[in-house]
This record gives sequence, C-alpha cells and structure tokens, in this order.
Amino acid sequence: MASFNKVILAGNLTRDPELRYTPKGTAVAKIGLAVNRTWTGEDGQKKEEVNFIDVEAWGRQGEVIAQYMKKGRPLLIEGRLKLDSWEDKNTKQKVSKLKVVLESFSFIDSNRGEGGGEAPGAPRPARPAAAAPASPAEAIEGDGPPESDDVPF
Repeated sequence: MASFNKVILAGNLTRDPELRYTPKGTAVAKIGLAVNRTWTGEDGQKKEEVNFIDVEAWGRQGEVIAQYMKKGRPLLIEGRLKLDSWEDKNTKQKVSKLKVVLESFSFIDSNRGEGGGEAPGAPRPARPAAAAPASPAEAIEGDGPPESDDVPF
C-alpha cells in the first residue's frame, strides 16, 4: 500500500523560536504555529477556529528561522507529520504528541513593520562583506561566495 505524508501550513508564530543544538552540533529550532480557519455557520454567524501546531526545524533552516522570525510573524511551512511517544515519568502512562517536522519554508509578508521588524522604507545599516546575509533567502542559498573563479566579465 502506498503512503504519503505531506503537510503545508501558513500561520503565525505563537512564540519566539527556541534554538538548541544536539550533542553532535546539529541545530534544532522548535516553533509554535497558530493556524486560523474562518467560516460562516448555518445561522449566518462568522465562526473561527484556531489550531496550535508544534513544528521542528533542523539544521541550517532552524538557524535561519531562529535568526529572522519572532512571535506573531507569519510563516509558510511544508513538512511531514511525526508522532512522538514516551512514558510519563510521574504517571507511568504512555503519552504521545503529533508534530510537524519542517522540510521547507517561506517567509510571508516580511516587511510589514510590526512586531519589531523594520518599517517599510527604513534605511538599512551598512554591513561588511563578511557579515550576515542581507536577506533570509541569501542565508538559505549558501554561506559564502561561489567556488568557481570563472567570472563572465
């Protein structure tokens, strides 16, 4: 039997990303995502439902999310569902939690000027050539200049 495990969500962060590192040095960011659904009920009243989803972002993607995102900012993610199970230390009962393991993401509305982000049209400070990437996209694409010395000009 074939199986398929893919999740696509767009929502707002419920808290600042929590970045940690494994003993081997792999980054992992834990984020909470609030996803809203609005509909009109049979009585004509607007109704809203909010779901809170835990997301894990591993490696460089986790570092980028932790660097550029904070509570309230919108984010689009693609990932897969993962069920974690463990035994509660106090009650000795089996506990499980469903979460999303991030595979890719896109920043949404990154220039809205709210939540401590830069206001549209605000001047950006100059940065040295070896400093952090100017945009999140640069941070994801690579960490340095291209390897090739073949410059077409």
